[in-house]
Amino acid sequence: MSFVSYYEDIEIGEREEIGSHTFTAEEIKRFAREYDPQSFHVDEAAAARSHFRGLIASGWHTGSVWMGLAVRHRDKVAAARRARGEPVAELGPSPGFRELKWLKPVYAGDTITYSAEVVDKRCSASKPRWGIVRYRNTGANQKGELV
Repeated sequence: MSFVSYYEDIEIGEREEIGSHTFTAEEIKRFAREYDPQSFHVDEAAAARSHFRGLIASGWHTGSVWMGLAVRHRDKVAAARRARGEPVAELGPSPGFRELKWLKPVYAGDTITYSAEVVDKRCSASKPRWGIVRYRNTGANQKGELV
């Protein structure tokens, strides 16, 4: 449970599932109308005529769902550790993302399971008491395909 572990306890290769979400047509359209109003996100008939052949979630929508699940997962794990009397590490700000990719469309009805894997860790050059942990965050649909 590296999301709330101390730097020295985190192992490269650790992987944890942070949650799943099913994308409904109404939710896809609602998000897209507000943030990414392209036809294949907001209009089912237009989406059917597009190269996607159906309504798909905005990549920004899938990323937003990941963020919500990640924060709720982290908070749930931290609360459970506190309830057992275990210490919880103080977390700092994120240095950002690298290589954000949308590999496959997420269609209405797809359930995406999100996971995080520790791929690197190093001591901070500018803040000697801090460590930087890099994760590979992924989402896979119900067929096991990375999206």
